[in-house]
Amino acid sequence: MAMSMYLDETQPVRKGEELDIRRLETYLREHLPDVSEPLIVEVEQFPYGHSNLTYLLRWNGREAVLRRPLFVFREKTAYDMGREYRVLSKLYKVYAAAPRPLAYCEDESVLGAPFYLMERKRGVILRQTLPPGLNLDPETVRHLCESFMDNLARLHGIDYQEAGLGDLGRPDGYVRRQVEGWIKRYGNAQTDEVPHLDQIMKWLTARIPKESDAALIHNDYKYDNLVLDPQDLTRIIAVLDWEMCTLGDPLMDLGTTLAYWAQADDSDRLELQGAGGPGPTTLPGSLTRRELAERYSEKTGLDVSNLLFYYCFGLFKIAVIVQQIYYRYVKGYTRDERFASLHERVALLIRIAMRAVEAGKF
Repeated sequence: MAMSMYLDETQPVRKGEELDIRRLETYLREHLPDVSEPLIVEVEQFPYGHSNLTYLLRWNGREAVLRRPLFVFREKTAYDMGREYRVLSKLYKVYAAAPRPLAYCEDESVLGAPFYLMERKRGVILRQTLPPGLNLDPETVRHLCESFMDNLARLHGIDYQEAGLGDLGRPDGYVRRQVEGWIKRYGNAQTDEVPHLDQIMKWLTARIPKESDAALIHNDYKYDNLVLDPQDLTRIIAVLDWEMCTLGDPLMDLGTTLAYWAQADDSDRLELQGAGGPGPTTLPGSLTRRELAERYSEKTGLDVSNLLFYYCFGLFKIAVIVQQIYYRYVKGYTRDERFASLHERVALLIRIAMRAVEAGKF
């Protein structure tokens, strides 16, 4: 159904985000097995994503993906390449959708910041708008939605202790720390006054629920972080962007996923898609947020009756992430013009959360 023309592709490296290819070639020779002379590396860039930078390396018929932080950043712990590498080093052995890491470099003299390399998973990534000519029938869309949610349930079912990831986070008190922590992060990155923001923060703080059992959670699970099999778009071959992976309440992960999910009967669905819906979630055949939640509950056995809290927290968290990116743009830490109007998206996400609170449903 999907041909090579729909595979996720790269573009030339953006100005100001170039890599030192000579030093990179030296590093590859010294740290990757089976690298022989002559070694000439070609570098392109994946154009999407807002926090870390992702590049495609090609040499001698081989490919690898390189991940590094933005060139100007302040909170190094927020872009911990070593942590992401360590997670993948253990996770790929027990979870087939995790890309296999290849090498980690903490020597900043190579590229100016720590970075890691991982295998490239070639496939189709569904973003907000389908590629021209790619048409998905309702039956395929429904099966994709089911696969999407089943895969999240599968991740949450991993025995993280057995996988060697038991020290990844502190599950006890996770929900409260998240609510308080993201409120603090917003304060540290605030630039504009946002209507209803205080109301949402107070609403969340007053309704922190009892936690579910701990699970390994992705924290940014959405369509445009999935790589799909080009021969069967209902089969997920990779999950990307593990920088926020931790141990915590799996319903927090589900809530963030639902916060990204616009549905066809949303009165403000275009706003939702523009604000936080990276993927074609309103196609005929798509599951609603409620149907996704019921599918997840069926697969995990978890109670999803209080998902309004988790959904609204997800919207708030996404708003804070967007605000942090906008803050970096305002302060001149990045010149990427994609970020110039992100403050409008922050206000929109908070407005959507307020509407959900007032309606009492997600």
